[in-house]
Amino acid sequence: MVALSSFTARIDATYDLADRYRALGIPVVLGGLHVTLMPDEAQQHADAIVLNGAEGAWPELVNDFQSGRMKPRYIGLKKDVFKPENYVQPRFDLLKGRSYNRMTVQTSRGCPINCEFCAASIRITSSYQQKPVDKVISELRAVTEAVDLPFVEFADDNTFVNKKWGKELLRQMAGLNLRWFTETDITVADDPELLDLMARAGCRQILIGLESPSVRGLQGLDPHDWKAKRFENYLDAIKRIQATGISVNGTFVLGLDSHTADIFAETRDFVRASNLLEVQLTVQTPFPGTPLYERLKQSGRLLTDRYWDRCTLFDVNYKPINMSVDELEDGFRWLAGEIYNDQEFTRRKRHYMDLTRERMRNFRREELLKCG
Repeated sequence: MVALSSFTARIDATYDLADRYRALGIPVVLGGLHVTLMPDEAQQHADAIVLNGAEGAWPELVNDFQSGRMKPRYIGLKKDVFKPENYVQPRFDLLKGRSYNRMTVQTSRGCPINCEFCAASIRITSSYQQKPVDKVISELRAVTEAVDLPFVEFADDNTFVNKKWGKELLRQMAGLNLRWFTETDITVADDPELLDLMARAGCRQILIGLESPSVRGLQGLDPHDWKAKRFENYLDAIKRIQATGISVNGTFVLGLDSHTADIFAETRDFVRASNLLEVQLTVQTPFPGTPLYERLKQSGRLLTDRYWDRCTLFDVNYKPINMSVDELEDGFRWLAGEIYNDQEFTRRKRHYMDLTRERMRNFRREELLKCG
């Protein structure tokens, strides 16, 4: 038996591989986000599919396979995925002796903000769920035993929703000598203690979905305008985070319904004003099964019925409201040149290094004062 999962952009290649395995008489199981959102399509290329997460479904599937009675469809859990009876620690020991750039550890699943365009784990879970701190620490210890000086990426959509939980995790991480990266939201800047614990625990960078350089772009993006309500604090929050030595990778979604052709210059100006160390530019992408996809499909704004190979975050698959497809594509390319050129990145890096040096000077002064 072969089990496969895939991003939407590579799902057709995955289907092709699955078809070739099945032609050789090898049973195929497909799962993951795309399969969960497009089950009837995926079923055509698999002997069995798993919807939602594997928790609650995989043991049953394996038993059925071994007894020769595997069913065509299994439903995994959408809640309680980290309860003891459902949780299994990954076998990080199998990676000993292998060279990996990053090691991934999941501490949570889902995100309470629920942006319309989001095609992340919120689509396969019924609520925001966090793994118990002791289980996360156990996994991190296993990572350090398997790999020398690992760089850990927390495979979360929003790690520090629960600040109390986050602080307890960070306190226990402090002695593990880790370097790590995660995704979270802008509110980490509101908690100086949390930021200090993150820095001391080895955080090097956080990715934050800023989405738009203006409040109008954020309005209506999520059910409660959560991000729009926090826009006025964006610049100050970025400054406070990066002053701790933690760089911010700010992500922007271009082509939102309120965006006009002015959005490209506005985004460039915001990046310059914020001094974000790193920037991720994307085009609004209606991933199948998301609320955005359903809305654009109903309004006849999708360019084609099936465009999975173009769900790259860099290709335009819909008709924008306030600009043409060509204007969006051309503006995206122009902005990429403005943001990613060597001179601009060097300027942002120099600013970040100045902040880091200032932080070290302040730290030394504090240590001297402690010594009397």
